[in-house]
Formats: sequence, C-alpha cells, structure tokens
Amino acid sequence: MSGYGDVLLVEDNQADVRLTMHILSEIRNIHRVQVARDGEQALNLIFGTDHVASKAPVAVFTLVLLDLKLPKINGVEVLKELKENEATKAMPVVVFSSSRQVSDVDRCYQLGANGYVQKPVAFEHFEDMVRRIADFWLGANLTASPAAFCELVSPKYKSETGQT
Repeated sequence: MSGYGDVLLVEDNQADVRLTMHILSEIRNIHRVQVARDGEQALNLIFGTDHVASKAPVAVFTLVLLDLKLPKINGVEVLKELKENEATKAMPVVVFSSSRQVSDVDRCYQLGANGYVQKPVAFEHFEDMVRRIADFWLGANLTASPAAFCELVSPKYKSETGQT
C-alpha cells in the first residue's frame, strides 16, 4: 500500500529527532509521525503497554526508522521483536544509525531489517538521506496492507482503522 502512512521514528537524540521531524513534515506522503525516545516506548506504541513479542500489534506503521543505540531496550532487540512477530514482520524497518560497524549491519540484516543507513553528520547530507528514505519507503515502495494480516492485528487497531 503506497501513499499516505504513519511513520514511527525511534530515536533518543533530541537534535536528530527535531531535524528528522522537520524534514518529514515537508513530505506529503506522511499521515503522521510518532516518536519513541527509547526501545521500550517503541514496543509499547506498537504492541501496547504490556508488549509481548507474540502479541498482535495495536498499531501498524508504514515505516519504522530505528536507531540502534537506545535506552531501556536497544534497537537490535526492538528489531528482533518486530521481525519475529507474524503480524509485524512485514512492517518495513530501516535502521538509521551512526554506527558503521560491520557487526551491527550484519546483525540487523540477519534479524530482517529492510535497510540499514548510516546517519550522515553534515546537515545537508542528513536531510538528503532522510528524503531518499522517505521517497523510497513512502513513495515508490508498495508495503503490505494491515488487512493482509487482519487475523493477527488487534481488534483495537481494526476498529480504529475501519477494518472488519
């Protein structure tokens, strides 16, 4: 399902949050952006406050932009929980991290990351990279519809999105 969608930005660095939100606010294919400041908050937004990896999600995002170095629950663990759950494994997760370590990149792809992008340091490169990610994942890419996982998606999410 291409077009308008919700984005989950999982980032603990306030400067990166502000910059990413500013860039994403200018992109027309985004319905809304939710921010999680740590891994626990991200999982709570997706699975509810009593998140369990096998549980049906209460929210489905068109794109998850995930930092690795997060408080409480790190990004690798968040990625692992999302990709091990039948109802969320098709949710696109792009790791957006300052880490360029081969072990981090390899581990994320082994766990099912849809992409791994190193955060540029310079503002203009950062802006360009966020726009490129959004252009592909929210424009060109066709994502799975939440309806494809209807029996796995929570009743609360179905009622909020008009699915039956």
